[in-house]
Amino acid sequence: MSSSDDATRRAGAVLTVDLGAIAANWRGLRDAGRAAGRPVDCAAVLKADAYGCGATIVGPWLAAEGCRQFFVAHLEEGIALRKAMPEHPIYVLNGLLANTDADFVEHDLTPVLNHLGQLNAWRAAAQRFSRPLDAIIHIDTGMHRLGFGAEEAQVLINERGRLRGLRLALLMSHLVASEEPNSAINGEQLSRFRNFVRAMPGAPTSLANSSGIFLGPDYHFDLLRPGAALYGINPLPGRDNPMLPVVTLQARILQTRRIDAFQTVGYGGAWRSARPSRVATIALGYADGYFRILINRTHVHLAGYRVPVIGRISMDLVTIDVTEIPEALCETGAVVEILGPHMTADDLADHARTNAYEVMTALGRRYARVYVEPPEPEPESEEGPEITP
Repeated sequence: MSSSDDATRRAGAVLTVDLGAIAANWRGLRDAGRAAGRPVDCAAVLKADAYGCGATIVGPWLAAEGCRQFFVAHLEEGIALRKAMPEHPIYVLNGLLANTDADFVEHDLTPVLNHLGQLNAWRAAAQRFSRPLDAIIHIDTGMHRLGFGAEEAQVLINERGRLRGLRLALLMSHLVASEEPNSAINGEQLSRFRNFVRAMPGAPTSLANSSGIFLGPDYHFDLLRPGAALYGINPLPGRDNPMLPVVTLQARILQTRRIDAFQTVGYGGAWRSARPSRVATIALGYADGYFRILINRTHVHLAGYRVPVIGRISMDLVTIDVTEIPEALCETGAVVEILGPHMTADDLADHARTNAYEVMTALGRRYARVYVEPPEPEPESEEGPEITP
């Protein structure tokens, strides 16, 4: 028995990641970018440990599928990914922090430069290391978080010499409301980005995140930057999800008990039985990313039955009402679906009053993780899901 088999056997909860689905989602997004006949490339965003799916596993898998460029948020994420991927470009979105230039150079990572101070520091590093260094310029077109503001962008346009010693790998910006196709800010950002690109010719360009891909070819430029959609999160809220599901989360029943009517369950007595009931306790909790706000407001599935979650979410345990479920299905060790065909990350996010990004990135490290690889592809299955921007 392998160590992964042992970990699964011992675990109270198991997270299964479908690598084939991630690859198919990437291919579908790539093909959507190429639908207009332009040679658009498609990167992969692996920040937050590939949205909880495991960056050092997902990254090499996508590289084998043909993905050539990768984004992370933090320098440490880039260093960890570089060990698993020695050759592909890795870009660090949060940019160049003070006294980290040598780390970027040592690990062959490219900073996304967000202001003139970072640009000056990176150019000084190029001089110190006596060789040109790759750089990405991030222009703020309306997000007002990171990126060159309008005044600094104009300085860069007027003083191109500030880039001397650097190889400009990409000009990029980030959309504010790409999941809202009718939002006026999308067109405003597109116009601002185009104006900057026209004033800074010669470098590849990137604007579209996952939802931005579905705004159409005008937003595609040279490089797509999908993140959430790769992992099955719906890039089109309120519409059918065009992406394949990626994760399944299952937890085991630890114990089932009978209680009388009018008995409370869990901390604070936050749920009270209205009748004689059966309560099962399953092996996950808020330490595993199952949010406390889900108290008395969501459900799980057991053998196809919808089962309400009752009482407060504990650090390590969740209680469910299995009164209506056949007793033979509720024995110790029975598997309960937390995320899967009946409850997607988007569904659970709605119950938790958050978004699927938080659901995915909160997935706990205590789960045993199983990675499913697809069978050898048939010729007709080599493309991803058909996606129409």
